[in-house]
Amino acid sequence: MKSVKAWRVGNVGDLQILPGSRHRPHLKRPMWIIVLVTMVVLFLVCAYMYPPHTRGACYVFSSRGCKFEWLPPSPVRELTDNEIASRVVIRDILNTPAVRSKNSKVAFLFLTPGPLPFEKLWDKFFHGHEGRFSVYVHASRDKPVHFSRYFINREIRSEQVVWGRISMVDAERRLLANALKDPDNQHFVLLSDSCVPLHDFDYVYNYLMYSNMSFIDCFEDPGPHGNGRYSERMLPEVELKDFRKGAQWFTMKRQHALIVMADSLYYSKFRDYCKHGVDGKNCIADEHYLPTFFHMIDPGGIANRSVTHVDWSERKWHPKSYKRSDVSYDLLKNITSVYLSEHVTSDEQRTVLMRPCLWNGIRRPCYLFARKFRPDTLDNLLNLFSNYTTL
Repeated sequence: MKSVKAWRVGNVGDLQILPGSRHRPHLKRPMWIIVLVTMVVLFLVCAYMYPPHTRGACYVFSSRGCKFEWLPPSPVRELTDNEIASRVVIRDILNTPAVRSKNSKVAFLFLTPGPLPFEKLWDKFFHGHEGRFSVYVHASRDKPVHFSRYFINREIRSEQVVWGRISMVDAERRLLANALKDPDNQHFVLLSDSCVPLHDFDYVYNYLMYSNMSFIDCFEDPGPHGNGRYSERMLPEVELKDFRKGAQWFTMKRQHALIVMADSLYYSKFRDYCKHGVDGKNCIADEHYLPTFFHMIDPGGIANRSVTHVDWSERKWHPKSYKRSDVSYDLLKNITSVYLSEHVTSDEQRTVLMRPCLWNGIRRPCYLFARKFRPDTLDNLLNLFSNYTTL
């Protein structure tokens, strides 16, 4: 405010004692100058307290020096030609509005080594809903003998499948390709021979068909059975920061099924470098390919969870198998009453990651299906079906 005081030196009284001065009217205070000076002072104070984020202005207005910690991040690496081509195709598929069929169906994709022990249960599940579903069976070892009309002549050309190998992913893609030939199939469910339904058909149909995303399991596991399986040979297309893990039992919308079939770039990385023996590791392609792929190309389009329940509480290589004595109304009620999805990391901390199961932003039960049930549980499940599917 020193400039204001300097302006007031020489006041009205001083002017009146000059000799020969004429009578002058009382001077009015020039308020516009006071306002202008005040604004300049405020501007300088603000510039001092909140230095601007440009290099030139910083040195002009800030007396505290300039620290450029806010500089923009390093530029993203340049994509390869194959990546550009792949992402253009994927982007166009995702941006194309979904065409709703007049007779939209859910495609049930059964991945099995041979017979389907719960075919009678699925027959009960499908009965009365003809025209709203399709069935496809990939029997990799033995041709099954069917008891249900819904499964007769529904096998596709199959090849041998080895657990933990890329052949498992190939079988999944083969099922998707065959199901995509029917334009009415709008949602796709991958099931094993040990899977059973937890709800009636209408509940499952509405849950899937009216969902705004696909149910693909996906989480980051920093442990040896997660990121520890990653190989730098996947670079530059697949980086460690994007490597994800999840159960293979997915359900996905038609657009997502299409981009899985359109992908060759990322698939080839997992085919070649996510397998036993690469860099001394044991990478399991069916646990990493789809979770990583969708995390990279459409992370907001997946729920990061599966709708197929499995019990890993025994902490073994394979989940718990339910036997006849395990199957009861209470067991099935407990499974259908789960509202939180759970992931456990494989590092020493064994961190438990819990998150609510959301359906279009609304909290809903997590699971539509469950596994692994032994064949001898069939009779108990048939007897309980009408009761537990109405929970």
